[in-house]
Amino acid sequence: MAVLALCQAPDPVLRRKTRRVRTIDASLRQLIRDMIETMHHAQGVGLAANQVGVPLRLAVIGMPDEEEIRVLINPEVVRRVGEREVEEGCLSIPGYRGTLRRSVKIRVKALDQEGKEFRVSAENDLLAQALEHEIDHLNGTLYIDHLESPERLYRIPLEEEPQGAGEGAAGEG
Repeated sequence: MAVLALCQAPDPVLRRKTRRVRTIDASLRQLIRDMIETMHHAQGVGLAANQVGVPLRLAVIGMPDEEEIRVLINPEVVRRVGEREVEEGCLSIPGYRGTLRRSVKIRVKALDQEGKEFRVSAENDLLAQALEHEIDHLNGTLYIDHLESPERLYRIPLEEEPQGAGEGAAGEG
C-alpha cells in the first residue's frame, strides 16, 4: 500500500465530474487500498478518487468509531430529506472549515469491491455528511460551494489539522 499525494484546491481535477468505473480489476482494488491508507494517514473520514488525481467515481469512507471502511464505486444519491447546519472541512482545502447546510437524511446506492450493488442510508450523523461530501467531490463540487457567505469559512489553528471528509469530529475527504 502507498500513501498518495492529495490534490488541493485550486487543482482543476477537483472541479471536474468524475467518470464511471467500468471494470473492477486488480488495479482498481490497489487504488482502493492506497486510498484507504491515504485517508488514514491524513486522519480523514473519507476520500474521493479525484482527491488523489484519479477522475473515477470511487470513494472510501471510514467512521472514527467503526472498523469497517465503506467502499463506494459509482455512488449515486437516491434520496435526500431535510436540511441541517453542519461544520465541515476537507483534506483538499487544508487549514479551513466552514458552516453549511447538508441533508438530514440521505440514501445512496453504489457498487462494492465485488461489483455488487448495495444501498446505505444515514440520518443526522457524520456518515450522512460524509456520503454527501464525497459524492459532491465526485461531481466536481467542494464544500465551500455550499457556503451561504464567505463569513461562513474560517481558518483553523494548525494544531487542529489535519482532517478531511464529512467533517464532524474529523476531516472530510
